[in-house]
Amino acid sequence: MLNLENYWSTGVSWASYRKQIDDLLLEGKTTSADNSPAMLEYAKLNQARMRRLETRTELLPEVLHALQAMPKNIKILVIAEGWCGDAAQVCPPAELLFQALGIESRYVLRDADTSLIDMFLTNGGRSIPVFIALDKDGNLLGEKWGPRPVALQELRMGWIKEGLPYEQQAELLHGWYAKDKTESTQHELATWLKGLS
Repeated sequence: MLNLENYWSTGVSWASYRKQIDDLLLEGKTTSADNSPAMLEYAKLNQARMRRLETRTELLPEVLHALQAMPKNIKILVIAEGWCGDAAQVCPPAELLFQALGIESRYVLRDADTSLIDMFLTNGGRSIPVFIALDKDGNLLGEKWGPRPVALQELRMGWIKEGLPYEQQAELLHGWYAKDKTESTQHELATWLKGLS
């Protein structure tokens, strides 16, 4: 069984991950080596999205009810980046859910060590965020979840096939998230978590 304890030990809490993003932005930097004006703009937009979702997300009662009997001896390793739009939309509600369930999580940056993301590719790409469940000893449990809800992933693949410009894809993607109000993310994470036990 794949043991990921080394990655877990280098990961940081949600609060530390968020602080790292905020501190870097104050220095005019992102979590990436690319600190171009465009990348900084993405990171600032995503910082605002995370702040909004941290304060406005309401966990769905049916999701919490379905996960009442979740074992607490699992831990979640999340691969993300501060500039990533999907991570900004998915990680805050996911983290609120983990906290409500008493499940510990740690965050690692995708580009700091690509050997981890390369074990969890999506359609051959390094898409993030990726959520990985571990047992208490760091062994992998089940399949990964991510980078986005299934319905949106299918739409995104269609937009790529159609050749839509990235800016248009991003607008459509964030519009979808706004309409969905984190419901698909919460339901899919709940299904994923239930499948681990």
